[in-house]
Amino acid sequence: MTNPIIHEIDAQGIISKSNLPVSDYCANPYTGCTHACKYCYASFMKRFTGHTEPWGTFIDVKHWKEIKNPGKYKGKELFIGSVTDPYNPQEEIFERTRTLLTQLKGSGVKLTISTKSDLILRDLDLIKSFSDARVSWSINTLDEDFREDMDNAVSVKRRLAAMKEFYQSGIRTACFISPIFPGITDVKAIIQQAKSQCNLIWLENLNLRGAYKTVIMDNIREKYPQLLPLYQEIYQRKNRFYWESLDAALRSYAAEIGLDYVTNDDSMTREFSAPPVIVNYFYHEQIRKNNRAGKPGGTER
Repeated sequence: MTNPIIHEIDAQGIISKSNLPVSDYCANPYTGCTHACKYCYASFMKRFTGHTEPWGTFIDVKHWKEIKNPGKYKGKELFIGSVTDPYNPQEEIFERTRTLLTQLKGSGVKLTISTKSDLILRDLDLIKSFSDARVSWSINTLDEDFREDMDNAVSVKRRLAAMKEFYQSGIRTACFISPIFPGITDVKAIIQQAKSQCNLIWLENLNLRGAYKTVIMDNIREKYPQLLPLYQEIYQRKNRFYWESLDAALRSYAAEIGLDYVTNDDSMTREFSAPPVIVNYFYHEQIRKNNRAGKPGGTER
């Protein structure tokens, strides 16, 4: 990857009200993300930021005034990383996520952090000071060649190692198997790898929309031509048979290995467990309905 375009900007604030069904507030210490995931839904942010550069090639580093009254967030759910990875490589230099965590230390806020990085290990002790912290890692393959084709984040091996260290340190962890690529992602293998080192396993389907739909379909056409009819059936003819079949197969698999399996559950706010609970988020339209009804459920990353 070529060097990203980096701008440091002054932000009016860093914490904003969230429209996510699982959090009261959200915080994104950066705009853009240099992990450059080909399937990244957050590329829609360009509509609001004025960036003309391709998604993944730029990052805005936010600077904000120190949070004056962090105690007002006591007991509130704060999601860090809804439209960026708060531990992208530039965090090692600019430490904007670490700054946010330092300003919130002792506030009593309930943290949820989502990442694809092991840089978060740097802040393990700081995150541990938040009594209700939850951290998730996105993993959708154990095949490093496929991972390298899809994103510039650290290896799957490093993500799993970071998850394990957090888990063994007593911090509640989740393995976010997302997005699941039909015919490519071996969900059972990932569950088998992660189930002894996390409290939750989330499942999310590849939901193609926006500009990256063409990118992914072209990638399948070029590199997995045998799967193209399946992807056309799912993403052009809107046939849900694949997800319904996978749902049934994973429900049976969970029973075989002794794990609970639920659908569209409010797992962000439930007590994390051991062994982990598997939560299926395939049905996005149901999540939206639950949100409109004022019920928690669903994820953003």
